[in-house]
Amino acid sequence: MTDTLTININKAAESRLADTDFASLPFGKVFSDHMFIAEYENGEWSNLQVLPYGPISMSPAISALHYGQAIFEGMKAYRQADNRISVFRADKNFERFNKSAFRMAMPAIPREVFMQGIAALIEIDEQWVPHVDGYSLYLRPVMFATDPYLGVRASDKYTFAILTTPTGPYYSKALKVKIETEYTRADEGGVGFAKTAGNYGRSLYPFAEASKEGFDQLIWTDSATHEFIEEAGTANLIFVLDGKMVTPSIRSTVLDGVTRDTLIQLAKKAGIEVEERRVSIKEVIEGIENGTLTDAFAAGTAATVTPIGQISYEGTLYTLADPETRTVSKAIAKTLNDIRYGLAEDEFGWNWVL
Repeated sequence: MTDTLTININKAAESRLADTDFASLPFGKVFSDHMFIAEYENGEWSNLQVLPYGPISMSPAISALHYGQAIFEGMKAYRQADNRISVFRADKNFERFNKSAFRMAMPAIPREVFMQGIAALIEIDEQWVPHVDGYSLYLRPVMFATDPYLGVRASDKYTFAILTTPTGPYYSKALKVKIETEYTRADEGGVGFAKTAGNYGRSLYPFAEASKEGFDQLIWTDSATHEFIEEAGTANLIFVLDGKMVTPSIRSTVLDGVTRDTLIQLAKKAGIEVEERRVSIKEVIEGIENGTLTDAFAAGTAATVTPIGQISYEGTLYTLADPETRTVSKAIAKTLNDIRYGLAEDEFGWNWVL
């Protein structure tokens, strides 16, 4: 039995709800009224509190800024059909958060701190969970090192925080993507499988250059040969080849995506053959050219299921089938949404209803 933690509550004097346009929610820019904070020192987590969202005082010498000890997760809470609120696959996110912490030499977050922190925060900001289909409350658990010490070692102090932001769809159209063969997102033996800030930092310049060319995302390839597809940085990648759902296998350079895992389970239940393996650029391009590749999409907490419309490789732009004609991604996305919004039976027990 999990003990109920003491979480101090400090409510905001005024809510920003009335000033928030829920019909226009740019991703990650509108934050709810409160946040959750916990602090780690002397081997234990303490000072658990929900307080008004706002700046945190910190030293400019904190080790997260200088040595990169920072990890995070991405989760969503949904307003279900009966008006209850559920968090989708919180257990999976909790497990992955601690895998990232272990790799980055950071302390594990106790399950009760992670879960009860989320519950306390959503209870206070319940009205921030959108009532519109396709919308949700995005949750961002984050941990960063706070030792004010300019020395290369793991910090002794950490802050764990949970921020929430109401959001609509991350992408509004099919993606135009470029297969990246010069820069790399992750290397074998590194931290590519962890959700650590540095992974995203090293991707920003190549992505900015691709954006100038009109691309929405990059498809990252393996650092050794640039022959195999890995992920898109903000999402895992899934292809339908010869009627099979094919996705790059999890390795030290590929994130174990929660949405990816969810779609695999839903596909298998629907009788779709699934292959988790190395996926070469060659077979994807050949599949587009000979018609055996009938679907391609990005899968992630923010992206959900977003179709890929065009793929560029070595200067050639390949156009895929109209997303409206794709049976696999459309069907699996509908099943996923129905479960998350409480419109279909949750056979897998994925919804944590608060």
